[in-house]
Amino acid sequence: MTGGKASALVLAGKRDGTLDPLAAEANVSHKCLVPVAGQTMILYPVAALAQSDSVERIFISIDDPSVLDGIPELDALRKEERLEVVEARHNLVDSVFAAADAIGSFPIFISTADNVLLTPEAVADFHNSALGERADAAVAFARREAVLAAHPDGQRKFYKFSGGEYSNCNLYWLGNRKALSAAEVFRSGGQFAKHPKRILGAFGLVNLLLFRFGIGTLEAAFRRFSRRLQLSVKPVVLSQGQAAIDVDNERTKRVTEEILARLAQPSAA
Repeated sequence: MTGGKASALVLAGKRDGTLDPLAAEANVSHKCLVPVAGQTMILYPVAALAQSDSVERIFISIDDPSVLDGIPELDALRKEERLEVVEARHNLVDSVFAAADAIGSFPIFISTADNVLLTPEAVADFHNSALGERADAAVAFARREAVLAAHPDGQRKFYKFSGGEYSNCNLYWLGNRKALSAAEVFRSGGQFAKHPKRILGAFGLVNLLLFRFGIGTLEAAFRRFSRRLQLSVKPVVLSQGQAAIDVDNERTKRVTEEILARLAQPSAA
């Protein structure tokens, strides 16, 4: 682990090489180009990362880098040598490995292009907490109460534990090269709240049963995951519930635009 600032990776490729329904509706080639509240989707997380004191360089992983050419905000960051676009591979895990080779240093903060509500404060909180935990890898969560406070229709599925319910924020942190092995658990597709059986292949039968019946705390679950992966993988609970709301479909796009409109009001400052 190098400490200090992180490099950031934004995953913007097509899932399974197919056209996302939101992209089809907006008549664009990639989901990351879908307009959200009048602005190209990917510009939101990139701006949050660029404004964060915790991030030095930003890398975007996408299967066709040319689709990002000519976007003024991205071009400006490229001229400042703060942004680089790397070609994605055929699946998420290999894309992360390839991007890590291009980045060449750690820690690496990983987001997705649909994290429209990401803020510089959430980036800093996650990065600093992961550093403080001396983790090999970290995963960001938000409590159910915080997510619903951000918007009552923001999320419909939560991970249940004895200490409460949580939503994943699609934010990850890799502290060193050996932590790349933790990315293998997503080769089946991730989205464990929607597909709990994927935990069987990733984490084993005992963890699947404990997860399914909400036995134990979030922290205890990650201690078990760490033992299985032979890594120190830590959960980081963010206070910003909106960080768990990504633009995944028409409903969450509407929710996100409502939150953005509320935040834009003078009283929200």
